[in-house]
Amino acid sequence: MPKFLVNVVYTSDGAKGLRSDGGTKREHVIRMALESLGGTLEAFYFTMGETDAIVIADVPDALAAAAVSLTVSASGAARCVTLPLISPAEMDHVAERKTAYKGPGVA
Repeated sequence: MPKFLVNVVYTSDGAKGLRSDGGTKREHVIRMALESLGGTLEAFYFTMGETDAIVIADVPDALAAAAVSLTVSASGAARCVTLPLISPAEMDHVAERKTAYKGPGVA
C-alpha cells in the first residue's frame, strides 16, 4: 500500500480548535478519516516550526491521499502538503528504469 507523508500547517482557527480539543482528539479524527478510505495511520506527531504536525499514513492510492488532504484543506482549519514516500527497495526499481531523457546540451 502506498505510504504518504503529510505536512500540516494549522490556520488560526485550526490552532484554536487544537487548544480546545487537544492533541489526542486530532490524532483520532485523522485515524478515522484514513480508515474510512481503507488506509491506516502509521504515525502522527506535532512539531515546532513551519510545520505544525506530520502524518505518515498508508492509503490505497494517491486519490485516497488527495481526498483526505482536500477534505482537511476545505475545512479551513489547516493546509496540507502531501508527499509520496518511496522505500529504499522501491528506489532500486526506480533506478533500474530507463527513460529517453537527455540533459541540456547532451547529444
